[in-house]
Formats: sequence, structure tokens, C-alpha cells
Amino acid sequence: MNNYLAKSNPKETIQEHTQKLLFNLEILKNTYPNLEIDWDMLKWACIYHDLGKMNMKFQKRIEQGIRGKNEIPHGILSLPFINYEYLEDEGYTEVEIKNLFQSVAYHHDREFNFTEEYLEKEIKLLKKEFENFKWDILDEVRILKDNIEEQYFVVNERTYSDQKEFFDYIKIKGLLNRLDYAASAHINVEIKNDFLVSSLQKLNYNLNDLQNFMIENRDNNVIAVAQTGMGKTEAGLLWIGDNKGFFTLPLKSAINQIYNRVAYKIAMEENREKVGLLHSDTYSEYMKNAAESDDIDNYFTKTKQLSLPLTICTLDQLFDVVFRYRDFEPKLATMSYSKIVIDEVQMYSDDLLAYLILGLSYITQIGGKFAILTATLPRIVIDLLSKEGIDFILPDKPFINNEEVRHKLKVINTEIDTDIIVENFNYNKILVICNTVKKAQEVYSELCKNETLVEKSKNINLLHGKFIKIHRKEKEDAIFEFGQLDNKENGIWVATQVVEASLDIDFDLLFTELSDINGLFQRMGRCNRKGKRKIGEYNCYVFNGGENYCSGIGKVIDKQIFEFSKEALRSIDGKMTEQDKLEIIDNIYTTEMLKDTEYYKKVIGNIGYIKSMTEYELSKKEVLKRFRNINNVSIIPEQIYMENKDIIEENLDVLDNSINKEDKFLARESILNFTVDLNYYEVEKMIESASIQISKYQVIKIIECEYSKEKGVLISRIKKDEGEEVKLNTII
Repeated sequence: MNNYLAKSNPKETIQEHTQKLLFNLEILKNTYPNLEIDWDMLKWACIYHDLGKMNMKFQKRIEQGIRGKNEIPHGILSLPFINYEYLEDEGYTEVEIKNLFQSVAYHHDREFNFTEEYLEKEIKLLKKEFENFKWDILDEVRILKDNIEEQYFVVNERTYSDQKEFFDYIKIKGLLNRLDYAASAHINVEIKNDFLVSSLQKLNYNLNDLQNFMIENRDNNVIAVAQTGMGKTEAGLLWIGDNKGFFTLPLKSAINQIYNRVAYKIAMEENREKVGLLHSDTYSEYMKNAAESDDIDNYFTKTKQLSLPLTICTLDQLFDVVFRYRDFEPKLATMSYSKIVIDEVQMYSDDLLAYLILGLSYITQIGGKFAILTATLPRIVIDLLSKEGIDFILPDKPFINNEEVRHKLKVINTEIDTDIIVENFNYNKILVICNTVKKAQEVYSELCKNETLVEKSKNINLLHGKFIKIHRKEKEDAIFEFGQLDNKENGIWVATQVVEASLDIDFDLLFTELSDINGLFQRMGRCNRKGKRKIGEYNCYVFNGGENYCSGIGKVIDKQIFEFSKEALRSIDGKMTEQDKLEIIDNIYTTEMLKDTEYYKKVIGNIGYIKSMTEYELSKKEVLKRFRNINNVSIIPEQIYMENKDIIEENLDVLDNSINKEDKFLARESILNFTVDLNYYEVEKMIESASIQISKYQVIKIIECEYSKEKGVLISRIKKDEGEEVKLNTII
């Protein structure tokens, strides 16, 4: 017998499957020849990784679908095949051979709960099978030891980040995983980036100073501050060049826009599928754009496996590696030969900023490069990166046009006042930004009731994070279309910070609550974005709360940072140059200024906490919850469920009975379109009228709450011990 199977669907022998890994190894080597790795050691990892599958318990399972009792993971059973004496003779060190043993043993994360005696018994049984196993690639090293050499492997012993060899191990183990996944999916592990530079050149841009700077510093880590409208997206792509690249943005809506622009207007049809989109709704976005001839499953697989040369993605898709969860290695190993662009560094929440800083530390240590391109740069980010020993180039001055004044600022010492907004509506485009959903809903309601305004325009809209998905997507598309320079409509949009950064919209006037100064300047970037709109006496109005705090202060915005921001604006009235904005940010967001704030203490605490975690402690699922905010729960408002009950039940039937993958995916997406994410603690207090199960692991609650397409989730009835109903305001 020589047809020991490695895969069942389609059937592949161990030799056939491993040859596919070796084929992909050559692709990887030819595509990224400068990758610093021991290619021969990676080759041995490929050759040895599945030899343990010739044990009969595994063969029975793969042939008959029957899992035997006490089956030892095949990664462990592959270890006695490793001819470490040959490797020693070839000059490999003990540490390098240990890396090989661990890469093979842990290439699938499994529980190890077998005894030494049982392991030796299984190895003895393997010897009989090995006699029948013919493969000329093993001729020079053919061996099967009676046990696993303890010098090189002890069960549950791992390589940790405080060890010198940590990143070498990550590359061997992580790229073994990548090659294995690609072989199993029947795709190429990497697709060469041979289109990006030439595609950008075809656009015939006159390159500006920022873009030339990024080209000149392609081999360096770079942080560049550039005002809105300077072509930061193109600058980031030019810096990536014809290398493997990831382009990260904070919002899914912004990511979808950039993806469509890069895939359809830069890469064009012949290279479109070399550009990937990676966030939690990737498949549905691909489905929307798909032509009949497109193989969406194949495109999606290449995207998920990080095989494409350019991927546009959210921060969590890459930076969850800071938790070093079980099987994090493929992602970090990929970044060892990648270039990562961070588009817009806002004042991230204390946890996200910690993830960003540590993520960049790991990326640079393993060999990757990063570029931060942002309209505003809090000095604290520079300080934190330097504290972690991360090298980068910062140009002598920001890329700004100080002669062009895009904004004239009026600070108003009151809470947000709709009368002032109405007074300034003159058949123009007005954007109102509030700090919380509750405040945005209140302002929207007041504007809709204002007779003077309604006589002029009924085009008043609201956007925040508490709409069901289908309504939120409609609103995001609508505000994007409305906010284009060539759109002649007039009206008012009220929103929260979901429009704060990266969304390419351009309004005549901005009215906003003060949050923090960095957030304010990001918001101002949505007004006269390209400097082509007429400016009257003022075009940005900031309500600082007067004697009170603005909404959300203390909940999502640090009180002390708010006070610093409020103080910095006291002397501002009228024109603000780009230099003025940067100087204010430089004065506020220093370590010296922020060191006593709760925000700074939490950032430092989060960095310390993540560093103190032990590698392989968490599962990927646990990390996903932490990164995407465990406090959020997807629910369906009861009235939405009742209005769409037939559609939901039809799709549940497809999920239960269909075997077609695409049909099941579309059915699941259709149901999720009726969901909205609410705070976990909020949902716990609400009345649950029913629930639906859309997968083995996912149950969606049907919740009694007021909802409208115009305002989203409003106020909910909650349960109290006494049985009375009280009002609960939605929060940001």
C-alpha cells in the first residue's frame, strides 16, 4: 500500500498533497526571493509535516469518516520521521532543529492528552505502514525513530517571544501553514504584484511632494502628515510599489470606497482580482460587484488566505496578532515580507492605540515595513512608537498648503443649537456631527420639526451606528453621493463620528459638538474638503457645551482631553490654516500633557497587559471578541422582524436545508441585513420576545425596542425587578 491519503475531498495521497506544498514553496521563493528565511528548513517542514497521517486511525477517519478513540494528532506522529542527525550533519543548530520540530508538531492546533507509552505504541504501529510507503524524496533521509528526541521536542513546550529565535520560528511555522492552506484550497500561495506601479503611471498624475517623498522612502518605515486632498491614497500605493501590501483604514464604508477605486479605476479589469477587500462583510461586497463569469469563492479564498498582492482591510484583520493567539503565526509571517499602510491615525480608543503600537513593533521586528499617512498626528503616537524602539522616518515638515485656507472656525459657548443651524441653511449642504447617537437623534428630531427649515427643504437625514445593516448601507451610499462636489442637491445630514475620518464627502458647512481637538480637525476634513467651495464668514461651527460637557464626554472621550481641547479653542475665531491645526495638536497631544489623563494610563496599561500575556493562551475566537468589542450584540428589532418575517423564515429554511454554499451565504447575509449592533449591557436589560438560530454557534435575539428607518433604534423598554418599565437611552 502506498496510497495513504492526506485529503479526502478530492482524494489526495500524502505525496500528492505535499508536492503541492513544494510547488507553492517555489512560487513563494520566486515571488519574494529576498525574504529572510532558511528556504531549505521550510522545505523540510513541508516534507515532514503530514507523514504522521499514514497512521491507520487517521486513514480510517479520512476513508470512512469515523474518528477513532485516542487518536494522536498527526503533527506529533510526524516528528519521529525527522532525521535530525542528517540535519545536524548539514550544520543546523539545536535551536533551528527545534524550530522545525515545533513547526511540524503545532501546524494544527490540537489538544495533546496522550501518555508516553501510548505514543510509543502508535509509533510502533507506524513502522509497519512506513515499510509500504514509497517516496523518492525521502531516500536520503528515510528514517522512523522509536520515539521523539527530547532534545528537540517536549510535548506542550513552545517558543515564546522572550526567546531570540521567536521570529525565526514564526516564519517557518507560519509559512508552513500558508503553504499547507494554499495546497488544500488548490490556489497559489502568492500572486505577484506586477501591476501597481504601471497602473498608477497610466493615470498620468503629476506627482506632488508627498508622493515623491513616499517613492524615495520605499525601503523605510515612514510617518507623513498631509492635509486632506493631497492624494494620500495614491502616496500609500506608490510607497507599496510592486511589493506585497496591505492598506488599512478605520471604517468599512471607507474601505469599500477605496477598494472600488483601486480595483476598478487603478488596477482595472485585467488586474482587478489582484486587489482584495478584507473585513467582516467581504463576501457580500464581492457578490454585489460580481459578474456572472466571476468565481467568487476562489477570489474570496485567495483574499482570506492573504494570497493577493494588495489587500484593503480594517485594522483588526491584521493587528489581532498582538494577542499571539493559537495559530497567529501565518498572518505575522506574511507581514514579514509585506508593506502596511495605516491611513489616518485618529485618537484611537485606548485599546486600539495599544494594538496599533504593539502591532507595528511586531511587524518591524519580523521584517515588515509600515507607513502612516494621516491628516493629523497626535504626538503621543510618535512617543509611544519610539518607546517601543521602532525606527521610522518623519519628514522635516508636514505636507500642507498653508496658503490655501479651507476652514474658518466659529466657537460657540453653548450646547449644540438647532436654531443656529437653521439660520445658516441657505439651500446649501450642511453636515451636523454629534458625539452620541442620542444627541444626534435629538438634533435630527428638532430640525425635522422646525417649520422654517422644512419650508425650505425636507432633505434632512440621519446617520449613526444604531441602524439595521440594510438601512445603514443605504444611508452611507446616500451621504457619499450627496457629499460629492458635482452633486447639486441641498439639505442637512446629521451624523455621529461614523463620518469622521476617511469618508470622501464634502459639505459647505459643518456644525459639530466638540469631542477632542484631533477628532474636531478630522470632522472639519468633511467640510470644504478639496478647498473648492465658497467660504463666507465661517464654514465650521463648534459648540463647546458652554458651562456643561458636550454629549459623550467621560464615556467615550476623556474629560481632561476635552478640557484641554476646549481651552485651546478659546482664542480661535476665523481663519485656520493647516499649520494652525497641527500646532494645536502638537501642543495638546504630548506625553507631558496627557501623562495624568485616564486615557494615557489606559493606553500604557493595555500595552503592558498584552505584553504580559503568554503566547498561545487565547483562541482566535476569543481574540475576535476582544478586538471587535465583546460588548456589542447583534439583535433584530421586533417590529423589523414582524415586517420581514416571511423573508427571514424563507432564508432560515435555506440555511437548514440547502447544500449550496453560495445560497446559504446569501441567506445568512439576508437575515443579518435586519440586525443592528447594540451594547451588551443594554440588551441584557431589554425584553427579548424571541430568538432565531442562524448557525450552530450564532443565535440572534429579537428585541422589543422602538425603531424607525429615519432614526434607527430609539428608546427601549427594559425590565426591572419590580416589573415596571422604564426608559433606557441608547448610547454611542
